[in-house]
Amino acid sequence: MRLLVIGDIHGCATALEVLLKVVDLKAGDKVISLGDYINKGPESNLVLDHLIQLFDQGILLPLRGNHELKLVAAREKGQTQTSAETLVDCHTLASYGRPGQAGCLADIPESHWRFVTHHCLNWVETAGHIFVHATLVADKPLIEQTERALFFDKFNHPLPHMSGKTFICGHTPQRDGNPLNLGHAICLDTAACAGQWLTCLDVFSGRVWQANQQREVRTSWIQDHLKRC
Repeated sequence: MRLLVIGDIHGCATALEVLLKVVDLKAGDKVISLGDYINKGPESNLVLDHLIQLFDQGILLPLRGNHELKLVAAREKGQTQTSAETLVDCHTLASYGRPGQAGCLADIPESHWRFVTHHCLNWVETAGHIFVHATLVADKPLIEQTERALFFDKFNHPLPHMSGKTFICGHTPQRDGNPLNLGHAICLDTAACAGQWLTCLDVFSGRVWQANQQREVRTSWIQDHLKRC
């Protein structure tokens, strides 16, 4: 059994498809996705289709990211944009629209709403790791973490968590396309939607696979990305 973690996808379904193929899922494998499935990239609808299929097969433990929170807020408000921010961008809407049409919230199928609102989690905890979208406040247990920390705060050289567990997150894009490994904390958002890579980490072995929208693939080990302080 492997425990595999996938960083922020942001509408990059092509990279996700290639990544899943090269990882070659086996019976007993579990996948944790770290949130931010929509916006920025061109294929948000297909990303959610892929993830729902994995969830229905009992393979996926999906986290929600801040962009999933924005999607839910858009439905509640009945609008895709506020004066302060874009909740659902034109790329996401276009992925649901018919060819040549812009698309709208009403085009998003109920199965996608159900996945985001009912099946995505705020965190996953195992014996040695904590998985969240954004980051953790070091001196607060999981149950006391704020929404701001879990979904919005940046990965700014966080201190070790009080649990002693390694935490693995996304949210803060690593513009060079490489995971950021601090030892006690690992960021797997490797800017797939900005022309870089989508990353999958095998938590137990440390193997790293990456794929991009051009269907290129590369591999490494998480220890290769350890940042020396």
